[in-house]
Amino acid sequence: MNALTPELYTRPGERRRKFSLDQMRMLLEALGGPERQFGAVLIAGTNGKGSTAATLASILQAAGVRTGLYTSPHLERVNERIRVAGEEIGDEDFGRVYERVRQTAEALVAAGRLPQPPSFFEQITATGFAHFAESGVELAVLEVGLGGRLDATNLVEPLLSVITDIALDHQEWLGDTIGAIAREKAGILRQMGTLVTLPQHPEASRALVEAAAALAARAVSATAFMPPPGTAADAAYTVEVLGRAIRLEPVLTGLHQQRNLALAVAAAVELAERHKVPVTAEAIEQGVRRVRWPGRLERFAGRGAGPALWVLDVAHNPAGAWALRAGLGAAGSELRPQTLVFGCLRDKPVEEMARILFPIFDRVVLAPIASPRAAEMDAMLRSARETGTSAEAAGSVAEAIERAQAVTTGGRVVVAGSVYLVGEARPLVKVRLGA
Repeated sequence: MNALTPELYTRPGERRRKFSLDQMRMLLEALGGPERQFGAVLIAGTNGKGSTAATLASILQAAGVRTGLYTSPHLERVNERIRVAGEEIGDEDFGRVYERVRQTAEALVAAGRLPQPPSFFEQITATGFAHFAESGVELAVLEVGLGGRLDATNLVEPLLSVITDIALDHQEWLGDTIGAIAREKAGILRQMGTLVTLPQHPEASRALVEAAAALAARAVSATAFMPPPGTAADAAYTVEVLGRAIRLEPVLTGLHQQRNLALAVAAAVELAERHKVPVTAEAIEQGVRRVRWPGRLERFAGRGAGPALWVLDVAHNPAGAWALRAGLGAAGSELRPQTLVFGCLRDKPVEEMARILFPIFDRVVLAPIASPRAAEMDAMLRSARETGTSAEAAGSVAEAIERAQAVTTGGRVVVAGSVYLVGEARPLVKVRLGA
């Protein structure tokens, strides 16, 4: 589900793997260098990179560009990670291309050219690149999996490097400070390249500016495409792009999404002005309106005697939890009672996330996640008690959804805490609602 195959990342007592791009580079070379057969935009960051990538890809598609989109992790099925012209890779193509990647990797190991099989993420990334090359993709928008400098996606030569908001996450891999993490993310920059970003935490901004200066890279701020201060999270607003005033109508709601949208628009403008990509003001307007990115403050209207509103959000770290908390105040906050279905991974700061989210709910239902990295139920219950919140443990995600529905008549249920949780809960909620 992330830049590390779960088996290599999570087994207690197992030696952690050292990362290098050498193995991925060798694999791609053996596949014929698919990463050299399309243009690319790399998007790194702690939060918001998937939303930014999906929005930029939607804009490019509206401009008539044959666009690839590579994202991770997936919500419900692995095919979601690889899209061409807005369509997920089909099962047949996925199986065929993935098998080609797997057999190529096995041959390299057998020949002694690779010391071990590539990780799950490396093989899926190679599958995406090979599919993009086969499909005649002109420009691929690539979400970086973990960090940037040593991520498998970082073997393309990007036209642009976009860096979204940076916060503390994956410290065991990326560093213990925001500055150290920002320097890892800045590994997607290139000599004389272009960085698209926004002012953020001073430590992160300083590290990004220093990295860009060391590479003589242009630093482009997306501030011109932010809405006026005080603009509501789901409100439309007007910006000037490519010599025209256009109206941006956000589909992805939340104040944090205004920043992601601004980054996507800034990247689209850079591609048009500097790289002759046929993006127009009209395409930006249409692309923003058409973007679809489930599991991000995604709302479903309730039915019958159950909750009036369901909200699903993949808030998986403290920064995401704060963004969710702010976003929840924009719509449905008047509904009562309010129930949170929560589950997270053990490498996340459970106590901090609980302090951010739990007190704003009347009831919390804790759900076990089907992952070897899942947080222990006792740890989540302890965190709930420390916040003074009424919490109960469910035996499964399905049971948690059932319990939440039963006790939230007329109110709102929020499902959040992990991509794994939302991925399992989303189809269950949709079935219940007939969506």
